[in-house]
Amino acid sequence: MARASEFAYFDHVGPIGMAHRGGAAYGPNVGLENTMGAFRRAVAMGYGYLETDVHATADGELVAFHDTHLDRTTDSVGAIIDLPYAAVREARINGTDPVPLLTELLEEFPTTRLNIDIKADAALDPTISTIRRHNAIDRVCIASFSELRVRAARRALGHSLATAAGQVGTGALRYAPGPLSRWLHTPAPVLQIPVAHRMRGREITLVTPQLVSVAHRLGKQVHVWFHSWSDESTTEMHRLLDMGVDGIVTDHIARLRDVLAERGHPLTPAA
Repeated sequence: MARASEFAYFDHVGPIGMAHRGGAAYGPNVGLENTMGAFRRAVAMGYGYLETDVHATADGELVAFHDTHLDRTTDSVGAIIDLPYAAVREARINGTDPVPLLTELLEEFPTTRLNIDIKADAALDPTISTIRRHNAIDRVCIASFSELRVRAARRALGHSLATAAGQVGTGALRYAPGPLSRWLHTPAPVLQIPVAHRMRGREITLVTPQLVSVAHRLGKQVHVWFHSWSDESTTEMHRLLDMGVDGIVTDHIARLRDVLAERGHPLTPAA
């Protein structure tokens, strides 16, 4: 069973602040999620951890982009998997910024940690080859809604690769009858979960003191996906940190920076 302390990715002292898509709710980044400009502003603010999704183009280039299609955030249209990189390269996010390659993030931010969500099966092999090419195993964590993709990445890159428990594992932990549940012995050293999840027509709280306590006893970290755009988000960040969560993944990077500073925690990971 993997423990977070065994992975270089988690050598940060104190709670981890992670910029979701570069910090999509931060003023200058609004409308510019997953752009190099957004990531640069997060790093300039002090963020040592960035979150991005990845997709593969028709010719196998790996782009740092959330949606399956270009339509929502760019001035182009079409499914990324159906388009050659030459076409995707011409698209402009919010009409101004190009769609970055994962390799651009790894090269421009050589000491920054990346949480990489593999969004489609076609992106799995390009992600593995990109990480190998950049010798970046110690500074990435692989996540995916597909448990099969996470397992495949772990098999390909070895046990030193940090991975996050997938959605199946997350649900199993929340509803497990006890600490001997099969899922609790997952090779994933971190749970990355939302505060709550809607299931069968009702909202279920996932992040509880009990869950955090059990995870910590097993040597695992708990990172919370925090997407609230409410003015109450600062209070909620404090509540989660008081509960003992090990990291917050947020669009509100200025708010989280201020919350962590108020609590005496730096953003930048250990050297």
